[in-house]
Amino acid sequence: MRFIAPSLLLLWTLAITGCESKTAKVKKLQDQYNAEYRAYARECLDPETAGPGDLLTGKELTQEEIAGLKAKKRERDARCKPLADHLSESQKQILAAQQ
Repeated sequence: MRFIAPSLLLLWTLAITGCESKTAKVKKLQDQYNAEYRAYARECLDPETAGPGDLLTGKELTQEEIAGLKAKKRERDARCKPLADHLSESQKQILAAQQ
């Protein structure tokens, strides 16, 4: 009996420590994701609504303006796709850490 009680105490301590470190890891990943997402949103999402919003107001655009918007979209997509992929991977890591 003297051996069983300390063993159970040790196992309980290890289980609690494991849960706390798991929680800390999830929080660290979530904080990192939030910081990266703010930068992504500022660079990739806000500009996306700036130009095409004119179409919703009924303003007619010239072919040159439309071509310019399309070129900006292609450039933004090329620049932002790696960021979006990285954020997606971060989300997967967070979900895996929560399991």
